[in-house]
Amino acid sequence: MSLQQDVMTAMKAAMKAKDQTALAALRSVKSAILLAQTETGAKEDLTEEQELKLLQKLVKQRKDSAAVYIEQNREDLAKPELEEADIISQFLPEALSEEEIEKVVVMVINDTNADGMKDMGKVMGIVSKQLAGQADGKTISTIVKQKLSQ
Repeated sequence: MSLQQDVMTAMKAAMKAKDQTALAALRSVKSAILLAQTETGAKEDLTEEQELKLLQKLVKQRKDSAAVYIEQNREDLAKPELEEADIISQFLPEALSEEEIEKVVVMVINDTNADGMKDMGKVMGIVSKQLAGQADGKTISTIVKQKLSQ
């Protein structure tokens, strides 16, 4: 079942449950999918990789917004953003722990014979592809920097 079908099914359930937060989050996912499909020109389905990137982007946007609201002491605005991020995250694969990410980073560094920060881009590219949808770029970047600077 495609992401779009999963979102539509979840939207129907949210409508029946009268869950406005879930409905808003799911509508934004549906909208983003439709925009991404029309960007390519044809009404073709998105690849799984494109869907994962889209979902990660939506979750990141909400978490960033919530962080700004919390910074400004606006818990009332941060709470719905975080709830929407949780709802959208349900469609992403299970996130890896930092230890699991670290194992992949160390393996890639050893495989590519990377030494020093000059090889960070190469390592980041490979690790990001391997862990698509399972880890956010910021966490990967932090671990890669830490390992390459040792």
